[in-house]
Amino acid sequence: MAFFENFLNLALESAPWLVLGLILGGLIKNLLPLEFLHKHLSQSSLSSVGKATLLGAPLPLCSCGVVPAAVGLRQAGASRPATVSFLISTPETGVDSLSVTYALLGPVMLVARFISALFSALFSGWLVWWFEKRQWIETDPGHPQEKSESGDCSSSCCSSESAHQTTSSCCSSQSNAAEQSCCGSSCSSESKQAEDTSIWRKTCKGLSYAFGSMLDDIIFWLLLGLGFAALVQTFVPTDFLAQWGSGLAAMLMMLLIGIPMYVCATASTPIAVGLILAGISPGVALVFLLSGPATNIGTLGIIAKILGKKTMLLYLSGTVSAALAAGIILDLILVQSGMNVVTASHLDEHSISIWIQATALFILTLAALNNLKNKFRIAKH
Repeated sequence: MAFFENFLNLALESAPWLVLGLILGGLIKNLLPLEFLHKHLSQSSLSSVGKATLLGAPLPLCSCGVVPAAVGLRQAGASRPATVSFLISTPETGVDSLSVTYALLGPVMLVARFISALFSALFSGWLVWWFEKRQWIETDPGHPQEKSESGDCSSSCCSSESAHQTTSSCCSSQSNAAEQSCCGSSCSSESKQAEDTSIWRKTCKGLSYAFGSMLDDIIFWLLLGLGFAALVQTFVPTDFLAQWGSGLAAMLMMLLIGIPMYVCATASTPIAVGLILAGISPGVALVFLLSGPATNIGTLGIIAKILGKKTMLLYLSGTVSAALAAGIILDLILVQSGMNVVTASHLDEHSISIWIQATALFILTLAALNNLKNKFRIAKH
């Protein structure tokens, strides 16, 4: 009975953020200009890793909500290293979680959490970039925008769909007239006007895609991750974690619990407060704050599906290494400086109304059932 109660609580807690992530993913896929993504995130470079990290840091998405947003970002043209950095920086930080961190854990943990999260995202993205450069990870020749360069005409002509047909005649030095008509101001203004008039259609198409194929791609791993998290919550009590105190052994134990567990950045903060009050060191709590939101069974399964198993291993390795390094460094700094982490005496765990959570879960359930019905209909025909 406790398992089903924990499962329902986790589903309710994650539902609003998952809905928000699906909406953002669909809108990214259909509204965000491909030229913007091509210019800033499509290249497999260190600069794209940094930009993706900064892009994801302020977004208030948890580990399940960030996945559909990252899927949309990837399918819209982001490179593999940039997608990995976005997947880590987004769930580990966010304006909501940082404000709760300041309120419950004080400015020291706020700064430590923010800097560590950025470092984790940058380091993991750099790992993927480094191994991809050395061809340990195969490149994605069919991925949108990945083969073209920023100066290519295919990203600057009127339409991305017609770019391949007009590349030679559009910007060729032998055809100035074609260049004037395709890449000139008249075509650009007409294209811009057409884009403005179809923004509502693109929004509807993005939402349909988000709650259709995008939700269908992640629903299995999401349910698996929530189920595993409910098992951990049911059979691994907080007292078991608190007895480990501090040190590398405690941090490794926190990783074993935090990696498969589903917990969002905001919800993980009160848990960290309880652990610190129970005797866990701030560094060990920081390991939980970094590993818990960024990883879970469902997220890792989806990453393996959309980015490949090798990338998933690098994602996990980068997150674990950064979390351990951040925890060890924080404990050393606190011991050497004599600073204390101040925790609040009362915690508010109900940051989102139960009615909003229930409505979001109802929407997701209806969308999932509709996708299942469509699958059966297609299978019959």
